[in-house]
Amino acid sequence: MSDTDPRVEDVRSRLHEARAASAAPTEKAAAKLEAQGKLYVRDRLALLLDDGSFVEDGRYANALAPGLPADGVVTGRGTVEDRPVVVIANDPTVKAGSWGARTVEKIVRATETALREELPVFWLVDSAGARITDQVEMFPGRRGAGRIFHNQVALSGKVPQVCCLFGPSAAGGAYIPSFCDVIVMVEGNASMYLGSPRMAEMVVGEKVSLEEMGGARMHCTVSGVGDLLAADDAEAIELARLWFSYLPDSWRTPPPGYHPEEPAVPLTRRSVPERESQPFDVHGLIDGLVDDDSFFEVKPLFAPELVVGFARMGGESVGIVANNSAVKGGVLFSDSADKAARFIWLCDAFSVPLVYLADVPGFMIGSEVERGGIIRHGAKMVSAVASATVPQLCVVVRKAYGAGLYAMGGPGFGPDATIALPTARIAVMGPEAAVNAVYANKIAEVEAAEGEQARDRFVAERRAEYLEDVDLERLAADLVVDQVVEPEELRTELLHRLRYAARRDRHFADKRRDVPPV
Repeated sequence: MSDTDPRVEDVRSRLHEARAASAAPTEKAAAKLEAQGKLYVRDRLALLLDDGSFVEDGRYANALAPGLPADGVVTGRGTVEDRPVVVIANDPTVKAGSWGARTVEKIVRATETALREELPVFWLVDSAGARITDQVEMFPGRRGAGRIFHNQVALSGKVPQVCCLFGPSAAGGAYIPSFCDVIVMVEGNASMYLGSPRMAEMVVGEKVSLEEMGGARMHCTVSGVGDLLAADDAEAIELARLWFSYLPDSWRTPPPGYHPEEPAVPLTRRSVPERESQPFDVHGLIDGLVDDDSFFEVKPLFAPELVVGFARMGGESVGIVANNSAVKGGVLFSDSADKAARFIWLCDAFSVPLVYLADVPGFMIGSEVERGGIIRHGAKMVSAVASATVPQLCVVVRKAYGAGLYAMGGPGFGPDATIALPTARIAVMGPEAAVNAVYANKIAEVEAAEGEQARDRFVAERRAEYLEDVDLERLAADLVVDQVVEPEELRTELLHRLRYAARRDRHFADKRRDVPPV
């Protein structure tokens, strides 16, 4: 008599078929992925996670429905460089990665796991959005799609959320990347939009291409929604892993430390031009301060007049916020203020100290930027600096004029130290603008009465008086700055001060929350 139960054999057979259906794409789907330059979802996960670490949940979701293996999303846990994470990865070979009721339930459960265990979340997004046929089951209820966004907000600042966007993230689904801390977009494939080009034409009469509407390059250069542009799936995953290496597992733990390295090229007195009107690329200054090859720039294609990114100094993570005079003179615009505020909030949430490199003539002026709300955006950046409780060091590289000084963590915002290079100058505005603002009528009178030479002599005298008033030694003597060092001494000075500031009090104010001017 056989011990085999036909019913068990039937179950085994059906489960085997269901498992095999989600193990690899069909021949047709594989050909489409190859034509698009995409990797299969499980190949993406294999690149992201340590070998053999993945534990999957809900693999048999919707197994009774034909053509919906795992219901189009792979979820579970694994490790990245031995650090536990939750992963949520759309499978674009299943109904274009669209969401059904069980898709949403799997994602909600994964985010609940992340909340419960305080685990970082990696989102590998490639989805056409909701399945209209399933809308009643997956859209409006308490455990519908909205719960995903609710949980993402709860996760914000608690654990890092990393998004690799390989294809579309459409309609409401576009908010998943927006709630993440970093969005890596694959050029040519990735897109984000609330309404498709076809819908835009139908509803508002606009004819626009997908790339113009919500393509990767547009979002990484114009809207600022995207943080990093990748050439393909593999590079996107590599960038995501590297970004994660600077952040801790959660808000409760410090960022990981690494072996200290010396800078690639040490700074010298020639590293910073002494004439403030001479633009220079601040990347060279950053590379001279941080460990060799450790600077990881965020949003490099968006608002490049301000450079932000992670680096290591002495093997420890730091956040860099630096004005770049090589682009638009380093003037702050609404976009650069927005870029800075979000980066500062991220560093503060995850205990990454901040180093500001100030070389800023101030915020942009004019009717166009005023109509764009530059005061509101500038206030947002200043709010982020003021409320951050991580160690903060302000380095005045050259000019720090007007509200630009405040936005770059100046003395009034209680940094752990304000350090100046000998090239530094702090003032309400530059000498030319100041003399013109105060003496415009007098300058005109002198020119009318005595000629151009007398005018130029008068302006030069007033300018000399102004420069004497804001002399760096006077600022140091009045304790406006805490230390003046040469460029070659700056790294050592910062390393010491970061070490001493590590135990600072993280309390800012007793209140329910900020009401930021966003």
